[in-house]
Amino acid sequence: MTFPNPFYRWRPHPWHGLEIGPNPPQLVHAYIEITPFDLVKYEVEKTTGYLKVDRPQRSSSQPPTLYGFVPRTYCGKRVGDLTPMAARGDGDPLDICVISERPITKSEVILTVRVVGGLLMIDNNEADDKIIAVLHNDKFWENAQDVTDLPDVLVERLRHYFSTYKLVPGKESQTFIHSVYNAEHAMKVIEAAIADYDEAYGS
Repeated sequence: MTFPNPFYRWRPHPWHGLEIGPNPPQLVHAYIEITPFDLVKYEVEKTTGYLKVDRPQRSSSQPPTLYGFVPRTYCGKRVGDLTPMAARGDGDPLDICVISERPITKSEVILTVRVVGGLLMIDNNEADDKIIAVLHNDKFWENAQDVTDLPDVLVERLRHYFSTYKLVPGKESQTFIHSVYNAEHAMKVIEAAIADYDEAYGS
Protein backbone atom coordinates (compact mmCIF):
# COMPACT_ATOMS: atom_id res chain seq x y z
CA MET A 1 0.00 0.00 0.00
CA THR A 2 1.31 3.45 -0.88
CA PHE A 3 0.42 6.74 0.74
CA PRO A 4 -1.67 9.20 -1.27
CA ASN A 5 0.12 12.22 -2.65
CA PRO A 6 0.50 14.64 -0.97
CA PHE A 7 0.63 12.94 2.41
CA TYR A 8 2.40 13.99 5.59
CA ARG A 9 3.63 10.88 7.36
CA TRP A 10 4.18 13.10 10.38
CA ARG A 11 2.39 16.23 11.45
CA PRO A 12 4.03 19.25 9.74
CA HIS A 13 5.46 21.91 12.02
CA PRO A 14 3.03 24.88 11.82
CA TRP A 15 5.86 27.41 11.56
CA HIS A 16 8.09 25.58 9.08
CA GLY A 17 5.84 22.99 7.46
CA LEU A 18 2.80 25.01 6.35
CA GLU A 19 2.59 27.18 3.24
CA ILE A 20 2.78 30.96 3.54
CA GLY A 21 -0.48 31.36 1.63
CA PRO A 22 -2.07 31.38 -1.83
CA ASN A 23 -0.93 34.87 -2.87
CA PRO A 24 1.49 36.50 -0.42
CA PRO A 25 1.89 39.18 0.71
CA GLN A 26 -1.81 39.99 0.24
CA LEU A 27 -3.42 36.60 0.81
CA VAL A 28 -1.59 34.58 3.45
CA HIS A 29 -2.22 31.76 5.87
CA ALA A 30 -2.67 32.44 9.57
CA TYR A 31 -2.05 29.70 12.12
CA ILE A 32 -4.23 30.56 15.12
CA GLU A 33 -2.84 30.19 18.63
CA ILE A 34 -5.36 32.26 20.63
CA THR A 35 -9.07 33.02 20.21
CA PRO A 36 -11.03 35.92 21.70
CA PHE A 37 -12.41 33.45 24.26
CA ASP A 38 -9.04 32.54 25.77
CA LEU A 39 -7.87 33.88 29.13
CA VAL A 40 -4.62 31.96 28.85
CA LYS A 41 -1.83 32.88 26.43
CA TYR A 42 -0.97 29.90 24.26
CA GLU A 43 1.88 29.82 21.79
CA VAL A 44 3.51 27.26 19.52
CA GLU A 45 6.53 25.60 21.11
CA LYS A 46 9.27 26.23 18.56
CA THR A 47 11.01 22.87 18.85
CA THR A 48 8.02 20.53 18.58
CA GLY A 49 5.36 22.70 16.94
CA TYR A 50 2.76 21.80 19.56
CA LEU A 51 0.69 24.43 21.32
CA LYS A 52 1.81 25.10 24.89
CA VAL A 53 0.59 27.26 27.75
CA ASP A 54 2.80 30.32 27.97
CA ARG A 55 1.05 32.04 30.86
CA PRO A 56 -2.38 32.94 32.23
CA GLN A 57 -3.23 36.50 31.30
CA ARG A 58 -2.48 38.82 34.22
CA SER A 59 -5.04 41.40 33.23
CA SER A 60 -8.79 41.06 32.71
CA SER A 61 -8.63 42.04 29.03
CA GLN A 62 -9.30 39.48 26.32
CA PRO A 63 -7.88 39.47 22.80
CA PRO A 64 -10.38 41.26 20.52
CA THR A 65 -9.60 39.05 17.52
CA LEU A 66 -8.08 35.71 16.58
CA TYR A 67 -4.31 35.81 17.04
CA GLY A 68 -1.48 33.75 15.63
CA PHE A 69 1.32 33.94 13.08
CA VAL A 70 2.11 33.68 9.38
CA PRO A 71 3.97 30.43 8.59
CA ARG A 72 7.50 30.63 7.16
CA THR A 73 8.07 34.18 8.32
CA TYR A 74 10.73 35.46 10.72
CA CYS A 75 11.19 38.89 12.24
CA GLY A 76 14.90 39.49 11.76
CA LYS A 77 17.05 42.29 10.40
CA ARG A 78 14.82 43.29 7.48
CA VAL A 79 11.73 43.58 9.67
CA GLY A 80 13.76 45.51 12.23
CA ASP A 81 15.04 47.88 9.54
CA LEU A 82 11.44 48.90 8.78
CA THR A 83 11.19 50.19 12.36
CA PRO A 84 14.00 52.75 12.89
CA MET A 85 13.23 53.13 16.60
CA ALA A 86 13.77 49.39 17.21
CA ALA A 87 17.13 47.70 17.61
CA ARG A 88 16.06 44.51 15.80
CA GLY A 89 13.15 42.22 14.98
CA ASP A 90 11.92 40.06 17.85
CA GLY A 91 13.19 36.75 16.41
CA ASP A 92 9.73 35.18 16.17
CA PRO A 93 7.32 34.39 13.34
CA LEU A 94 5.31 37.41 12.21
CA ASP A 95 2.22 37.91 14.40
CA ILE A 96 -1.20 38.34 12.83
CA CYS A 97 -4.65 39.33 14.11
CA VAL A 98 -7.61 38.00 12.11
CA ILE A 99 -11.09 39.51 12.05
CA SER A 100 -14.06 37.23 11.39
CA GLU A 101 -17.78 37.97 11.63
CA ARG A 102 -18.68 34.49 12.86
CA PRO A 103 -17.06 33.35 16.12
CA ILE A 104 -14.17 30.95 15.60
CA THR A 105 -13.70 29.28 18.97
CA LYS A 106 -10.94 26.81 18.14
CA SER A 107 -7.22 27.41 18.01
CA GLU A 108 -4.71 25.37 16.01
CA VAL A 109 -6.68 26.10 12.84
CA ILE A 110 -5.35 27.46 9.54
CA LEU A 111 -7.12 30.42 7.94
CA THR A 112 -6.66 32.10 4.59
CA VAL A 113 -6.74 35.83 5.27
CA ARG A 114 -6.51 39.13 3.43
CA VAL A 115 -4.04 41.65 4.82
CA VAL A 116 -5.48 45.11 5.50
CA GLY A 117 -2.94 46.81 7.79
CA GLY A 118 -0.97 46.45 10.99
CA LEU A 119 0.22 47.83 14.30
CA LEU A 120 3.79 49.02 14.69
CA MET A 121 4.56 47.71 18.16
CA ILE A 122 7.79 48.00 20.09
CA ASP A 123 8.44 45.41 22.79
CA ASN A 124 11.58 45.84 24.87
CA ASN A 125 13.28 47.74 22.04
CA GLU A 126 12.40 45.06 19.44
CA ALA A 127 10.03 45.36 16.46
CA ASP A 128 6.99 43.21 17.22
CA ASP A 129 4.58 44.04 14.38
CA LYS A 130 0.98 42.86 14.55
CA ILE A 131 -0.44 42.38 11.06
CA ILE A 132 -4.21 42.96 10.81
CA ALA A 133 -6.21 40.83 8.38
CA VAL A 134 -9.77 39.73 7.63
CA LEU A 135 -10.96 36.21 6.88
CA HIS A 136 -10.65 35.91 3.10
CA ASN A 137 -14.02 34.34 2.30
CA ASP A 138 -15.98 36.25 4.96
CA LYS A 139 -18.79 38.05 3.07
CA PHE A 140 -19.31 40.47 5.94
CA TRP A 141 -15.79 41.84 5.46
CA GLU A 142 -15.46 41.33 1.69
CA ASN A 143 -15.11 45.08 1.01
CA ALA A 144 -12.40 45.63 3.62
CA GLN A 145 -9.17 46.23 1.71
CA ASP A 146 -7.38 48.56 4.13
CA VAL A 147 -7.31 49.29 7.85
CA THR A 148 -9.33 52.46 7.15
CA ASP A 149 -12.23 50.20 6.11
CA LEU A 150 -12.45 48.77 9.64
CA PRO A 151 -14.50 50.35 12.45
CA ASP A 152 -12.34 52.74 14.47
CA VAL A 153 -13.43 51.08 17.72
CA LEU A 154 -12.07 47.71 16.59
CA VAL A 155 -8.63 49.15 15.81
CA GLU A 156 -8.79 51.00 19.13
CA ARG A 157 -9.43 47.72 20.95
CA LEU A 158 -6.44 46.11 19.26
CA ARG A 159 -4.24 49.05 20.22
CA HIS A 160 -5.43 48.93 23.81
CA TYR A 161 -5.03 45.16 24.14
CA PHE A 162 -1.46 45.06 22.87
CA SER A 163 -0.55 48.16 24.88
CA THR A 164 -1.67 46.53 28.13
CA TYR A 165 -1.56 42.73 27.78
CA LYS A 166 1.91 42.51 29.35
CA LEU A 167 1.31 45.25 31.90
CA VAL A 168 2.35 44.38 35.45
CA PRO A 169 1.03 46.67 38.22
CA GLY A 170 3.82 48.76 39.71
CA LYS A 171 6.21 48.21 36.80
CA GLU A 172 6.86 50.38 33.77
CA SER A 173 5.62 48.83 30.53
CA GLN A 174 8.21 47.93 27.90
CA THR A 175 5.52 47.56 25.25
CA PHE A 176 3.86 50.34 23.27
CA ILE A 177 2.07 50.86 19.97
CA HIS A 178 3.90 53.46 17.92
CA SER A 179 1.37 53.69 15.07
CA VAL A 180 -1.22 51.97 12.90
CA TYR A 181 -0.21 51.37 9.28
CA ASN A 182 -2.05 50.61 6.05
CA ALA A 183 -2.21 47.51 3.85
CA GLU A 184 0.65 48.70 1.62
CA HIS A 185 3.09 48.92 4.52
CA ALA A 186 1.77 45.69 6.05
CA MET A 187 2.64 43.84 2.84
CA LYS A 188 6.16 45.30 2.96
CA VAL A 189 6.52 43.92 6.50
CA ILE A 190 5.35 40.49 5.31
CA GLU A 191 7.79 40.52 2.38
CA ALA A 192 10.61 41.46 4.77
CA ALA A 193 9.60 38.65 7.17
CA ILE A 194 9.55 36.12 4.32
CA ALA A 195 13.04 37.24 3.22
CA ASP A 196 14.29 37.07 6.82
CA TYR A 197 12.91 33.52 7.09
CA ASP A 198 14.55 32.43 3.83
CA GLU A 199 17.90 33.73 5.05
CA ALA A 200 17.58 32.12 8.48
CA TYR A 201 16.08 28.76 7.51
CA GLY A 202 16.22 28.43 3.72
CA SER A 203 13.30 28.82 1.32
